[in-house]
Amino acid sequence: MEYDYDLFVIGAGSGGVRASRIAAGFGAKVAVAEEYRVGGTCVIRGCVPKKLMMYASHFAEDFESARGYGWNVGETSFDWKTLIDRKDAEIDRLNGLYIKNLEAAGVEIIDGRATIEGPNSIRVGDKVFTTKYILVATGGWPTMPDVPGIEHAITSNEVFHLDELPEDIVVVGGGYIAVEFAGIFHGMGAKVTQLYRSDQILRGFDDEIRGHLHDEMIKKGIDLRTHVNIVSIEKTDDGLLLHLTDGSELKTKAVMYATGRAPNTKGLGLHEVGVACDEKGAIMVDAYSKTTVENIYAVGDVTDRVALTPVAIKEGHAFALTVFGDSPTSPEHDAIPTAVFSQPPVGTVGQSESEARATHGEIEVYTSDFRPMKHTLGGSDERAFTKLIVDKKTQVVVGAHMIGIDAGEIIQGIGIAVKAGLTKAQFDQTVAVHPSTAEEFVLMRNPRS
Repeated sequence: MEYDYDLFVIGAGSGGVRASRIAAGFGAKVAVAEEYRVGGTCVIRGCVPKKLMMYASHFAEDFESARGYGWNVGETSFDWKTLIDRKDAEIDRLNGLYIKNLEAAGVEIIDGRATIEGPNSIRVGDKVFTTKYILVATGGWPTMPDVPGIEHAITSNEVFHLDELPEDIVVVGGGYIAVEFAGIFHGMGAKVTQLYRSDQILRGFDDEIRGHLHDEMIKKGIDLRTHVNIVSIEKTDDGLLLHLTDGSELKTKAVMYATGRAPNTKGLGLHEVGVACDEKGAIMVDAYSKTTVENIYAVGDVTDRVALTPVAIKEGHAFALTVFGDSPTSPEHDAIPTAVFSQPPVGTVGQSESEARATHGEIEVYTSDFRPMKHTLGGSDERAFTKLIVDKKTQVVVGAHMIGIDAGEIIQGIGIAVKAGLTKAQFDQTVAVHPSTAEEFVLMRNPRS
């Protein structure tokens, strides 16, 4: 049977775009449908604009630090509209580049919402297309709880398009998006309260890293409250009134929920064609991203494996190699370097201390807690912390964690070493880059008792 396309991709985010381009490079006829903008969560409403805002928010501390180095910075002020306009222009530029690259690869871009009508058919608007393979790459979407007044709150989608910077804001959640935006708004001058229903932020990360970030955020002036949640949100004449689970009330101008994301699978027609999803709506796939339907695959956040942009890209590439490159490839999901662009930032790769103990039994833990050199003249009391976790029997480094200046940049290099399975002795044999924060990873000699 002849089909309109060899591959039809639903969703032009990071995973879908990579899969489309690689498949087209193997000679496949490819179409990708996108109902909003090419680039997906990361480029349009995620990691790219968020990091630009993080950069903007950190200048307040940089200006203060500069005085310790002899710079007379003078009077400063921040203009929200200028930042948003500049951010939007950059997103437009990236959106254009993604479109250009897809077209250069020979991929047809179809504007509109696509739904699956059958194992080999896709509907976009009033048109139906046939295809040999279908790839679902529709990503995730922010979730909010069902509490009275939730319509007055925003998520990480709307936060990039606020008309003005709120003078105070409550951020709800304890994950990386929540701590990042708490730092962003604080750095821009807003009064920030962060509420988290559990006992400690950054669940799933190493416990010491969690504790250090918690302490540093409080030191900076963020009102970080754990074991507290919102019962209801009430609109008032001058803002919002929050009723909290501890019986207290909190007045604020804005509330942002960063309490999780769900796979974006509703209304796609998956159930009708036999594609199995779990209780969260995530598409269930095998090691090669194949669903329960032979010719339908899925990659990225929609599968709820590891919700990170570089992982979606790896999965999309592996799919194209498997299906069109005659090279079955399973994307690996171990030892993934990860950065949290909190303030200070976090970098991590491999197992946490608790995970390593459960997996390996006896381990060795090396730590270093210090004041970064930049702060000695800059005046900040912010501290850095590095940590290596070693399997005692094999001496392989199974986890590396850091909080402090440039953690996100440093952990990329350390991630290569952990992925390669290097031993503590090989770390020790590596010459230190001095003076730097990164050198701590090759200078820690004595395991913690």
